Amino acid sequence: MIEYQEEARLDALYQLKLLDTPPAESFDRITRMVSQIFGLPVAAVSLTDRDRQWFKSRVGIDHASIPREGAPCAQVTDEGRALIIEDLRADPDYADSVLGQAGTRFYAGAPLVTSDGFALGALCVLGTEPRQASTDEMAALADLAAMVMAQIELQHAFGRIDPVSGMPNRSQFRDDLIDLARDHPLEPRLAVVIDLARDDQVSRIARVMGAARIDALIREARRSLLRSLGPERTGYHVGTVQFAFLAPPDIDQDVYLDMLRTSFAAARASSTVRFVTSVAIGVRPFVLGQDLADDVLRGAASAAQDARQADGSIAVFSPDKDTAHRRQYALLRDFGTALEAGDQLRLVYQPRIDLANGRCVGAEALLRWEHPRLGPVSPAEFIPLIEQTSLARPTTQWVLDAAMDQLAQWQRDGLDVALSVNISAANLVEVDLIQRIQLGLLKQSIRPDLLEIELTESAIMDQPEDALAMLGELAAAGICLAVDDFGTGHSSLAYLHRLPVQVVKIDQAFVRDLVEAHGSDFVLIEAMIGLAHKLGFRVVAEGVETEEAAAVLRQIGCEEAQGFLFARPMETAQFELWMTEQLGTPPRAVAG
Repeated sequence: MIEYQEEARLDALYQLKLLDTPPAESFDRITRMVSQIFGLPVAAVSLTDRDRQWFKSRVGIDHASIPREGAPCAQVTDEGRALIIEDLRADPDYADSVLGQAGTRFYAGAPLVTSDGFALGALCVLGTEPRQASTDEMAALADLAAMVMAQIELQHAFGRIDPVSGMPNRSQFRDDLIDLARDHPLEPRLAVVIDLARDDQVSRIARVMGAARIDALIREARRSLLRSLGPERTGYHVGTVQFAFLAPPDIDQDVYLDMLRTSFAAARASSTVRFVTSVAIGVRPFVLGQDLADDVLRGAASAAQDARQADGSIAVFSPDKDTAHRRQYALLRDFGTALEAGDQLRLVYQPRIDLANGRCVGAEALLRWEHPRLGPVSPAEFIPLIEQTSLARPTTQWVLDAAMDQLAQWQRDGLDVALSVNISAANLVEVDLIQRIQLGLLKQSIRPDLLEIELTESAIMDQPEDALAMLGELAAAGICLAVDDFGTGHSSLAYLHRLPVQVVKIDQAFVRDLVEAHGSDFVLIEAMIGLAHKLGFRVVAEGVETEEAAAVLRQIGCEEAQGFLFARPMETAQFELWMTEQLGTPPRAVAG
């Protein structure tokens, strides 16, 4: 029975994950108070392990532990009550103990007892001279011991221990790193984050097998990780399926990376979900006390994402990539403000030219952003970011509203020009998009055929049924439709034939190097134009920059083109002037 109780007590101690953790100021503060109240040089929070007394906090003690046998704190733990030894040298049980032989004469300890009644150790105070302990001193010691236990259980219950894995969490990682930096300032270390699966893989497992399967995956990973780390090192559960730990000090980075690859390849081979998840590992070199704890963890997690994007299992933190990621986040944050500011976003217009007669038959509306601090931000940088967020809808609406305002103004000014606007794949799931477009046309009294909606081939193929339904409704409303970046997606001929579009735009990647009527570029474009014509589409070539390319395109039957040969994207006033001049003389190269 006694042995069973001791095992239960040890299990309660181990569940708290306190042993062999770095010192913490929350405990050190209490230990210093005990030392001051008694006026003695030595005090400690002493936890009773199977064969040792380990000090979570200590004042006036150089070593981290002493043997359990012969330790007064072990008696406090066994009996679950306070103990006073006025003179160890006169006590037959402790005169020859480790403490007695080290010159300790006085001892007082109060038990650290959990809410379940398990004594974990003692809050103790020691002196080098015999003395008595007053009732007030012992009452204060008992109160402070209760404070220690409250701190222990508070950390365990609120925000320090993950309830699924039972491992220290992100908050504990941060605090432990701060404590470690205090003990080992400027020591170089490596932080490692293991990301077990992508978000979509986690969602798929939970959807098919339930959240309990995710919990089982976490526990399986915990067992594997702790086996790899061994009893002397700590692992942390820092995300849904993310774990972190520190590499041993003074280890060569390249050697350790090879070791990680080998050990985690072996662990993955035995995983029960190895065929439906993909593990990625990020490593963040840092210097204790020099790099913020939150930045260390964020950098290691970011490196894990870099590893996943590069189809590799391990990646080391890159300051350059981190700077790029931080800029992307800042741009996303600032773009929401730009949508509401009224003076940061604008449309510019690039003409589309009929290759047969050189006349302008329309223009493409292109979004531009003038950031108040960064200046002009390339659409190639910010648009892909926006399309992956909830900003896609308000951005498309802003562009549609601005384009239709401009169309209405041109109609009033007698300028009859069609305008094309791009929408993204994210817009395909907006059930009211078509109604919003139709309402805008009605309010501005714009003919539907003056507005052309462009959707990239890849966006169409990402959501083919949604795209087909939406394009069908737009076509029924009399709106012209175009497939942008044709040739870069993976659409089938059967699917293309079903699309109710009038125009396909050949991506500039196929046009840019087109200089003469032979070679692979020519053969490819000729085939694409022939296919488009057989499907009943009109063809626009993008990125035309030379007379030679325009001549080749004209020769193989391409109807329209746009590019720097004819005009760069222009501001509204410049485009209106260009159009006025163009009505009299067919354009050639125009600077903008």
